[in-house]
Amino acid sequence: MSLILVLGGARSGKSSFAEGLMAKYSPPVTYIATAEGRDEEMIQRIQRHRATRPPSWETVEAPLGLVDEIRKRQDRGVILVDCLTVYLSNLLLQEEMQALDAAEREERILLEVTTLGEVASKAKATVIVVANEVGWGLVPPYPLGREYRDLCGFANQRLAAYAQEVYLVVAGIPLSLKDLSLGR
Repeated sequence: MSLILVLGGARSGKSSFAEGLMAKYSPPVTYIATAEGRDEEMIQRIQRHRATRPPSWETVEAPLGLVDEIRKRQDRGVILVDCLTVYLSNLLLQEEMQALDAAEREERILLEVTTLGEVASKAKATVIVVANEVGWGLVPPYPLGREYRDLCGFANQRLAAYAQEVYLVVAGIPLSLKDLSLGR
């Protein structure tokens, strides 16, 4: 089928747009959530998101192991991953990753993103991945924050190369970036 990447800033409408895209595809629908409830505010956010999903959707909590979860479901329906940016944070903050230097962390994480792109783009299911465009915000004041921002940008570029469709959502309005780039 296809890999679709949906990018946008915080509260841009990217998740709502991605969920709307799923209506175009045959069931079953799998929603892969990457966030973990590590504090009360995040627990409440996760609960609000769960409450808005239709009961017919399978929800998979996958703070790690995203590629394996897609592989398990790659032969059917539509898969929505929300979101890659949180997943990258989960990977980056693993204890074993923190034992490596920044260049090694980047190499390992981008290899995971490459594998994700390969698996998702070859799946029979349609795979929709939501990711934040974090490079338009403030420059983080500490090294790990700057590393994360850069890693997110590289990961979005890498996944976009595998995607058949890429959308940027701003103020709830989606722009098809692959359509705009045809004139290159």
